[in-house]
Amino acid sequence: MSTPPSDVRPIIIIGSGPAGLTAAIYTARASLAPLVIEGEPSSTSDQPGGQLMLTTEVENFPGFPDGIMGPELMTNFRAQAARFGAEFITEKVTRVDFSERPFRVWVRDEEYRAESVIVSTGARSLMLGLEAEQRLIGHGLSTCATCDGFFFRGHEIAVVGGGDSAIEEATFLTKFADKVTIIHRRDEFRASKIMQQRAFDNPKIEMLWNHTVTEINGTDKVESIEVTDTVSGAVSTLDVTGVFIAIGHRPNTDLFTGVLDMDETGYLETVPGSSRTNIEGVFACGDVQDHTYRQAITAAGSGCMAAIDAERWLESQHA
Repeated sequence: MSTPPSDVRPIIIIGSGPAGLTAAIYTARASLAPLVIEGEPSSTSDQPGGQLMLTTEVENFPGFPDGIMGPELMTNFRAQAARFGAEFITEKVTRVDFSERPFRVWVRDEEYRAESVIVSTGARSLMLGLEAEQRLIGHGLSTCATCDGFFFRGHEIAVVGGGDSAIEEATFLTKFADKVTIIHRRDEFRASKIMQQRAFDNPKIEMLWNHTVTEINGTDKVESIEVTDTVSGAVSTLDVTGVFIAIGHRPNTDLFTGVLDMDETGYLETVPGSSRTNIEGVFACGDVQDHTYRQAITAAGSGCMAAIDAERWLESQHA
C-alpha cells in the first residue's frame, strides 16, 4: 500500500478520559504519534479527563493504596501519554466524516485527517439540574455507589431514581450506610420485580414515593436535601449526608449519529471481544460503548484494547 500524504496522521483519538488516554499511551509507545482531541474545559459532557475530573478521592484504582484524587490521576495519565509523543488539542470535535479514508475530523473550521480513529467520548450521568450539583459533586454528592459507597459508612443517605440502577445502587450502599432512602417521583418503581423485592426486603432501605429533590443543602459538603411532594406540593427536609443520583446515563455520541452503529440507548456498538465499530478503521472504547461497568479501570482496559486493535489494523493496511 502506498505511503499516505504527510498531513494524514496514523491515528486520531477523540476524547481523553481513562479510555482515550490509555489508548494514547499505547499508540504513542507504538510510535503512532496519536493526536488526542481532548475536549473543552468548559464542557461538562466531554471535558478533558472525563468524569474523573469531577471526582475527589479515587480509592479503587490499582496501584494507589492510599488513594489518589481524580484530577491528579488523569493528569498523570495525560503526562504519561505526552511523554511518549502524544499530541493534544484542547478543543471539541465539531464534525466527522468517516465515509472514506483517510477519515476527516474537524475542530471548528480546522480539518484533521487520519488513517484510523479511536472514539472515547465517554458518557455522562444524568443530573437533576440543581445549582448545588456542580458545587457538591464529590463532596457528598455522587453518581457511582461502587466508586464512593465506602465513604458513607455509618451515614444516612439518599438515592434518587426508580430504575434498576437506582435499586442496585441503594442495595449496594446498605453495605456501608445505616439507612438508605430511595426517592422516586412516582408511586411505583420501573425496576425489575426481582430488584424491587430485594429493596423491599432490605431493612436498611426506606422508600419515599411521589417526591422529587428540589434542593441540596450544604456549602462544601451535603448537609441535607429538600424534597417536594409531587401530589400535594408540600416541601420537607431530609437530613442526609450523602446523595446518589441514579436517574440514568447518556453516552456522548451525538457527533456520530448516522455515522456509527448505536444501540437503542445511543451507546456505540462494537464487535464482541474487540473495539471495532461498523466502520473499518474506526474503534470505540470506554463508557461510550460500555453501559455495564462504567469504571475507570474497565475504561482504561478497553482503551488498551482499542490501541492494540488499531495498531494491528494499521499494520495490516501497510503489509
